[in-house]
Amino acid sequence: MPGYKLAIDGPAGSGKSTISSLIAKKLGWTHIDTGAMYRAVTLQAIELNIDLNNEASYHFLETSNIHYDNNRIYIDDRDVTEAIRNEAVTNNVSLVSSFPYVRKKLVELQKNAAQKGNIVMDGRDIGTVVLPNADLKIFLTANVEERAQRRHNEQLKKGKTSEMSKVIEDILKRDQKDSTRKESPLRIASDAILLDTTYLTIEEVVNKIIELTDKKEN
Repeated sequence: MPGYKLAIDGPAGSGKSTISSLIAKKLGWTHIDTGAMYRAVTLQAIELNIDLNNEASYHFLETSNIHYDNNRIYIDDRDVTEAIRNEAVTNNVSLVSSFPYVRKKLVELQKNAAQKGNIVMDGRDIGTVVLPNADLKIFLTANVEERAQRRHNEQLKKGKTSEMSKVIEDILKRDQKDSTRKESPLRIASDAILLDTTYLTIEEVVNKIIELTDKKEN
């Protein structure tokens, strides 16, 4: 695959999507948020009113086109960048992303999307499954209180009510689901660099990863 491939993994609230997007903008690279792709599948499943618990119901993916264009995510020709952040999607995306069929289809899309150019791809299985030969692998983490605080602040900015205790509970549940699922569980690749962002600003994390990228390129 021509071009530089940067894989960024991490648990919920670790800042991987925000940081990946900023790195891509600074370097002029393409950012692919794989979590958003799973959210798009979840949104479409909800809209189609399928049985979310039945893996066989997801065969609509055979004819769906989930893709990125200018850092916006689309289902076929519809921009769903904002729609995938609704509460129903958030509550069900862990279930949807746990199905082997769904993961298989999306991993194919993600691998294809990374074929050309310099790519920053973030998710939970990028360094281990999607881009095992990435030029640089970063695993972002932070303590659960810090991750919850970030999510809490995001929700307040969007005008949503948010209780810290509930946010912490939701993140711990998501961590449990992501790390124990049978298909592509969340784990640190053996050759990934672990970066704890608990006491770092977004800018410090972005600059650190760009510095690591430069070292790899040279």
